[in-house]
Amino acid sequence: MTQNIFQPYDLAGVKLNNKILRSATHEGLADEKGYPTPKLIQRYVRLAKGGVGAIITGEIIVQRNGKSQYHQDLMIDRDECVEAYKALVKAVHEHRTPIFAQLAHCGRQTRSKVTGEKPVAPSAIRDKYYNEETPQELGEPEIEEIIDSFSAAIVRARAAGFDGVQLHAAHGYLLSEFLSPYMNERTDRWGGSLENRFRIISEIFGRTRAIVESYPILVKLNAYDGRKNGMRVEEAAKIAGMLQDCGCAAIEVSCGVREDGFMTIKNAINPVEAVFRYSFKCENIPVLLRPFIKCSLQRRFAPTPPTRLYNVPAAQAIKSAISIPVIVVGGIRTLGEIETIIAGQKADLVSLSRPFILEPNLVEKFKSGKQTEARCISCSYCALGIEEEPLRCYYGKIKGSSS
Repeated sequence: MTQNIFQPYDLAGVKLNNKILRSATHEGLADEKGYPTPKLIQRYVRLAKGGVGAIITGEIIVQRNGKSQYHQDLMIDRDECVEAYKALVKAVHEHRTPIFAQLAHCGRQTRSKVTGEKPVAPSAIRDKYYNEETPQELGEPEIEEIIDSFSAAIVRARAAGFDGVQLHAAHGYLLSEFLSPYMNERTDRWGGSLENRFRIISEIFGRTRAIVESYPILVKLNAYDGRKNGMRVEEAAKIAGMLQDCGCAAIEVSCGVREDGFMTIKNAINPVEAVFRYSFKCENIPVLLRPFIKCSLQRRFAPTPPTRLYNVPAAQAIKSAISIPVIVVGGIRTLGEIETIIAGQKADLVSLSRPFILEPNLVEKFKSGKQTEARCISCSYCALGIEEEPLRCYYGKIKGSSS
């Protein structure tokens, strides 16, 4: 069975090197224009040399008011960026590795301090994590502009040579906000029924297909979250069927929104040291209160099981509802786990994020028999450090943390 994992796989006409993908991971390595830097290209080349089946880029933002709070976002909001992305794609393709551009708009999960504009969302519901301001409810013209921005970004990605794109419709970003009845309380044609909540995605597919035809468009989809009246697997499976009908090439199954805390990427140990050092939520806590707040956060961020394979049951349920490939991400750390997922037909492909930060050559290590388990301990410090600095493993390396 191990050998089957490392065989090439055809995904919508794109030849993947194997069934282990690098899931989208924000690297914080864009320049001041939002273009990829030489350091980002080097990082992707290391992944390609390390044997990944394909690379899904970190989030690339389609519109200025959709930027994240993270360090140095990539942008694809204007035509002049295409040449910069061509250099990135060319470097990866030289090592015969496909690369997909993840396209995103962060919706309400950002701050005006970052974007220079008030956050926007399907409905004017304040995010319990980004609770500094209530987002502006999008009007019809603004929704149409966002659809056009995604469509234009897909066209630019194809022009740059990317093998396909992935629409980010998970983790509480804008497209998943439209899908979620918890975050979308609209009563017009963009809210209410599932068909209406899905409309923004179907419009992106419809407008873009007329231009790019069969160009592969993947989707990262939330299967569930921890919000009352939020996304659940049963509805996610229906959405998956609708995506298939739209011509989606594959669905990557994930979970959670920022309000859920460490649900999107489960932490196996308590990350409170990194929370204190890097989270904007802690930057203004008075020194005298820090020991008490830290004690409270220790309880809040205690690991909640399962911390491994937590999206596999949802991926299996979604796979049973559709015929296009299903990719699963989340707490996958061993070769044995990958074998079980693929052999058990719980998903067609697997994707990893945090393990590749520490070991970009992990797939080659698996393939050669050098090791069967990733070194990543799922501390999630990386997800906090990225607010201020480029992506790396921060465990045991935090300086200046006040407690």
